[in-house]
Amino acid sequence: MTQEHPIIPPPELVEQWKDEWENFTTCGSNRLAYVSTAAARWGADQELEGCCAWLLDSAPWTVDPDERHEWIDSLRADRRPKPPSLKEQALNRCNDYIDPDGIIRRALESLPD
Repeated sequence: MTQEHPIIPPPELVEQWKDEWENFTTCGSNRLAYVSTAAARWGADQELEGCCAWLLDSAPWTVDPDERHEWIDSLRADRRPKPPSLKEQALNRCNDYIDPDGIIRRALESLPD
């Protein structure tokens, strides 16, 4: 590659990834995959923020100015869905176990999110 790419992580972030690479000690995990994933996420976040900025400043005929923040929130939610909460994970796993009276499920459902 002879041309410099316009999306380049700041040196501080590269240094952080280098430190994480050197200190990564989780058994059985792939350090290269971990750092590559972190870099890919950072790049995707930059692209998402660019799209949100464009949408916020877009021409009036594309998106009603009063709805732009809703569109941005929707775009972020769709592109970066939150992982399931511990409660949601437990409820999903509840289907894997025998709970004839539904006690475990009801207990989990009663917990706050």
